[in-house]
Amino acid sequence: MLVVIVPAYNEAERIGRVLRDLFEHDCKNVLVVDDGSSDATARVAKEAGAAVIRHALNRGQGAALETGNEWARQQGAEVVVHFDGDGQHEASDIAPAIAVLREHNLDAVLGSRFLGVRSRVPFLKRVLILPVSRLVNYIFTGVLLSDAHNGFRVLGSRSLHSICIRQDGMAHNSEIVAELKARGFRFAEVPVRVTYHEFGQGIEGGIKIIWNLILSYL
Repeated sequence: MLVVIVPAYNEAERIGRVLRDLFEHDCKNVLVVDDGSSDATARVAKEAGAAVIRHALNRGQGAALETGNEWARQQGAEVVVHFDGDGQHEASDIAPAIAVLREHNLDAVLGSRFLGVRSRVPFLKRVLILPVSRLVNYIFTGVLLSDAHNGFRVLGSRSLHSICIRQDGMAHNSEIVAELKARGFRFAEVPVRVTYHEFGQGIEGGIKIIWNLILSYL
């Protein structure tokens, strides 16, 4: 059983298109975790046909993903896909990523916007923010990835049932990678397309991620 988990915060304008894209690509079990939105995200998601869990307060993407993972475990999921709710990802990337997971007997597949040429990354993110994030991720995890903070990932059964996300915010990306390595799980990166509708994670957000990582290790 495959479950696609879509964390969403105030994404009422985009979540409907995201879900239609997923359903059109044969993703039958889709869960939207509405992370305390103040808009109609939950209603739009329900009307589109997704299962919905709503946090009363905005806790962060990591917390939303762990809520989704726990729901998927209870449903008996064998594979979960983490898929952003802001329309940056493409559902057409899911099937190839799952194929890599199964063909190579991996425990996880991580999306990368730097493998291949399909993603157009804004200049400042490409030359400053993302290289720094790769270095920080390596310092804290010992794993050098081409894309350290991509919201697209696939978890197989072993990693889904072994990894508990404790970082409520965006630092969960590095936490997951560290857990994969610590448990000896097999994983690989695959190319995915990321389409930017706005600038997104800035320098301030990057500093917050680093600070959360330091606190977690202390």
